[in-house]
Amino acid sequence: MKAITIKQPWATLIALGEKKFETRSWQTKHRGALAIHAGKTVDKEACEDSWIKGVLAEYGITSWKQLPTGIVIATVNLVDCHKVGLSVGSVVCTSGPMIQGLEYEFGDYTEGRYAWEFTNLEVLPEPITAKGKLSLWEWDKEAIS
Repeated sequence: MKAITIKQPWATLIALGEKKFETRSWQTKHRGALAIHAGKTVDKEACEDSWIKGVLAEYGITSWKQLPTGIVIATVNLVDCHKVGLSVGSVVCTSGPMIQGLEYEFGDYTEGRYAWEFTNLEVLPEPITAKGKLSLWEWDKEAIS
């Protein structure tokens, strides 16, 4: 299965079902199953953002130290990569859906980037330790890293 390593707190926001788009500077032709790997890096400054902090607190996460790292925490279905267009206030147009609200707050919707759309979230009952990599990478959920 393909996997992508995502910094915290964004990996957790995806696993909580609060973030359905991941923004990247690049697109991919891959469509289908994708494992979400919480990287070892935590953006502590982002964890202090009022939007992110508030949502995490709703799930009992009150400190960046509670965020899991170095593990695969969920799988999703990558359905499309939408090119980001112009933003008007806190609404952004893409080549697909318009993005607004918390979803807008949880990404970098700079014009020219890509919004990867995720559906069919499945949180793993037991997270699996794995070593992350750059770009998309192959993850064998049967192998323990």
